Amino acid sequence: QVQLGESGGGLVQAGGSLRLSCAASGRSFSRYGMAWFRQAPGLERTFVAAISWNGGNRNYADSVKGRFTISRDNAKNTVYLQMNSLKPEDTAVYYCAASSSTWDIGPDKEYVYWGQGTQVTVSS
Repeated sequence: QVQLGESGGGLVQAGGSLRLSCAASGRSFSRYGMAWFRQAPGLERTFVAAISWNGGNRNYADSVKGRFTISRDNAKNTVYLQMNSLKPEDTAVYYCAASSSTWDIGPDKEYVYWGQGTQVTVSS
């Protein structure tokens, strides 16, 4: 069992930055590929970014490429999402998730553990 807890969300103006964190507890964090998803009001949850167990493979949604960076620190059992040049359309609840797929990681993999989410609001 893995418990995930997100933090770092908040209100920011367009063009600003935020850094989300997802702390994991439970079984070995490095056994899992990790990802961030987001869900805007009235819409389905969508993939944002993913990272392999050692950080060597990363995958991004086209909408965030060049603006967001996913990283992880296995010693701290934490995955991060650095979000720069934020836009109002980035407003959503952001969730981190863990997958048993350790290297080939992306939106089509099965994610077995999910956090509760953190709200990100970008004002225009």
